[in-house]
Amino acid sequence: MPRPIDNPPNPWLSTHVEYFGEPPPAGLEVFEEDARSVVSTNDSPDIPFRYSVNPYRGCYHGCAYCYARPTHQYLGWGAGTDFERKIVAKVNAPALLRQFLARPKWTRELLAFSGVTDCYQPLEAHYGLTRGCLEACLEFANPVGIITKGPLVARDVDLLAELNRRAGASVTISIPFIDDAMARRIEPSVARPSKRFQTLATLSAAGIRTGVAVAPVIPGLNDSQIPQILARARECGAQNAFLTLLRLPAEVLPVFEGRLKEAEPLRHAHVLSAIRDVRRGALNNAQFGRRMEGEGPRWQAIEQLFELHARRLGFNTDPPRMPALATMRAEPAPKARPQQRSLFGDD
Repeated sequence: MPRPIDNPPNPWLSTHVEYFGEPPPAGLEVFEEDARSVVSTNDSPDIPFRYSVNPYRGCYHGCAYCYARPTHQYLGWGAGTDFERKIVAKVNAPALLRQFLARPKWTRELLAFSGVTDCYQPLEAHYGLTRGCLEACLEFANPVGIITKGPLVARDVDLLAELNRRAGASVTISIPFIDDAMARRIEPSVARPSKRFQTLATLSAAGIRTGVAVAPVIPGLNDSQIPQILARARECGAQNAFLTLLRLPAEVLPVFEGRLKEAEPLRHAHVLSAIRDVRRGALNNAQFGRRMEGEGPRWQAIEQLFELHARRLGFNTDPPRMPALATMRAEPAPKARPQQRSLFGDD
């Protein structure tokens, strides 16, 4: 079980201020956990990767639309402010990952980081769990693909560059808004889009394969920004691009709707109507294989807008709605797994 700590580390101290901006007024509670596992297995047709690494539970970024919010209910907490302010750090994550990678039957499949919550959220500046996990991947020459909103990923550019040379590494930055002010209203504790574009440029300059995720697309709110997002990301060296449609599971809907009404009171009704336009009159589609894409003329127009500009700019968009493993993984990777001795044994 997660255990609370008396004095949560402050991720905004000293050099970390530039990453995260001013802390919002809500209180932060940090819990440390000796987890049983750090690698999750996925079999959903909506997601292109099978294995993901998740060093944290909950996410301080507080994005109104985050589809991972319901996972906090398994801990007996809520999907609203609890998800944003009760954060669990799996303090043994690097050790668990080394144990996992040392298994004789492991075939060095790609590991996706941030399969659930963001691995580069603010507390990573203190705990360094994601960096520790990446060091384990480097030791075992295991390819990784990272999807994040956190500019803190640039801290690990040296490690990622070496991992890219030895096994394959890519970083996709999620940037659903081009406008800093609008982003702050919907994603209150995430770094500004302008900072995320700078991060793309830093990683690209280091020779790391980078991409941009226009995720989520919120019809009636940010779909018109797609051309600008793609153009700016391409200027920053991004090679891959994909988009996903907003998901609003039952526990997420009231959080999103409340934030939208507060942030965009004059557009609130219009945005909800536009979402229903691409969901056959509903606000969500829970069907596997259809959860992250829409249908109908409006959605087709959004896809065409994305594909037109992505193709013009020279992006790899195969497939356009989620990153294929081939685009998450930089090539070439070593063909043979290096021999490793582990202190942890096999699972």
